Amino acid sequence: MFNTALKHLNLLYLALVLLAGSPGVLAQGEAESRSLFERLGGLMSISVVVNEFFDAVVSDDQIKANPAVDASRKVVPAPYLKYQVTAMVCEVTGGPCSYHGRDMKAAHAHLNITEAEWDRMIVLFKEVLARHEVPEAETAELLDIMASTKADIVMPATP
Repeated sequence: MFNTALKHLNLLYLALVLLAGSPGVLAQGEAESRSLFERLGGLMSISVVVNEFFDAVVSDDQIKANPAVDASRKVVPAPYLKYQVTAMVCEVTGGPCSYHGRDMKAAHAHLNITEAEWDRMIVLFKEVLARHEVPEAETAELLDIMASTKADIVMPATP
């Protein structure tokens, strides 16, 4: 979806350039200066991937085995969580959205998420990104963003 949406955006841009009489397509430097949000294909593409990722996490047996996570899913409606995560991804990738939810530490403190559950979530995320043909550079940027939240989400191992 990301790759398809990105292709459509590039074709739209090319058509606009040609209609406006500008000389050609984006120069290499201009393409690299686009935000991650733009390179991912915008809000539509991000919302599709967040939706699929959320569904993968919710249905994963290893993650469902955490009783706190399982209980939380029964209290907080999935559409609300998907909306909040989509808004957050939109904002942190340079898009026009504003995330108004709780910070990561407050939102996850009661879930007792383990290192193994975090690792499983990353595997699921990579699988969703691969299915949507998200390019390697953008995948790496998204994983870096996720890694920056790990300390606030994963419970420290007890000795």
